[in-house]
Amino acid sequence: MMAAAARTGKQHAEPPGPGWRTVMLRVTGAGLLIAAGAIHLDLYLTGYRTIPTIGWLFLLQVIAALVLGLAVLAIGGPPGIAGRLAAAAGAGFALATLGGYLLSVWAGLFGFQEVRTTAGLVAGVIDVAAFAVLAALALAPAPAGGAAATPARFPAQIPPAITRSAAATAAALAVAALVLLGVAVAGASSPAPAATSTGTGTGSGLKTTTIGATTVLTNAKGFTLYWFAPDTPAVSKCYGSCAAYWPPVTGTVPASPGLPGRIGTITRTGGARQLTYNGHPLYTYIGDSAPGQAKGNNLNLNGGLWHEVPVSR
Repeated sequence: MMAAAARTGKQHAEPPGPGWRTVMLRVTGAGLLIAAGAIHLDLYLTGYRTIPTIGWLFLLQVIAALVLGLAVLAIGGPPGIAGRLAAAAGAGFALATLGGYLLSVWAGLFGFQEVRTTAGLVAGVIDVAAFAVLAALALAPAPAGGAAATPARFPAQIPPAITRSAAATAAALAVAALVLLGVAVAGASSPAPAATSTGTGTGSGLKTTTIGATTVLTNAKGFTLYWFAPDTPAVSKCYGSCAAYWPPVTGTVPASPGLPGRIGTITRTGGARQLTYNGHPLYTYIGDSAPGQAKGNNLNLNGGLWHEVPVSR
């Protein structure tokens, strides 16, 4: 009778279901996926939505991150098969998202070359953490003695040897991903151009073209130039991630510009000279993939409206 009472007490002290570690892994993993989705949503709304192919891929990432995060929360974690599959899917998604980011930094993706931004770095770190947590959740052991412990319920109960091997592989992948992220970010271009080597041209390379019925200002490569409504004639309000999407046009004023209107410069934080036209600091837009495009015209992004620069006297 004493033994039976002890067993009864033990059952009350250890209720069935996943342990607190599994619950913490599930909540943390889902939270990381949702946080990554929120960052990608912000990036989509503030600069990426008008970029061909990349824009809808970002929107797809947002939707997938939110759906998988909610699925991990709703389905629960191990020992159930559905819980393991949800966690594994979330881990795979996080790793694939990071891989896409690294590829866009190193070699470009669909014609788009990623630049170094704080948001991109934070999202990359979150992706690594989400992979590690969700991989641990997918491999979490089932409670001993439960119904899931029978071989017939595999993969609800994963053999210890396979668990150890998979856990070591997942840990190695997480460390490798973190190292590759650091290398990629260190080698990525700066979001705030500080020299004329940005490819946006110098004062002597300013040109004009006609888009629609309007004659607008372009850089030496024919890319449309823009002005930012919050700017003043002496101060640019576009720094950080804003300058990643709207690279400032840097350079010097030529002796004979050959263009109507007033060309000048302002000094940006860090000392770079940014060209101005009729009192407006000048920028290009990463969403323009070819000369003659003006996808940034009249967009309300990064804190204000953007307009193409009409040429006038």
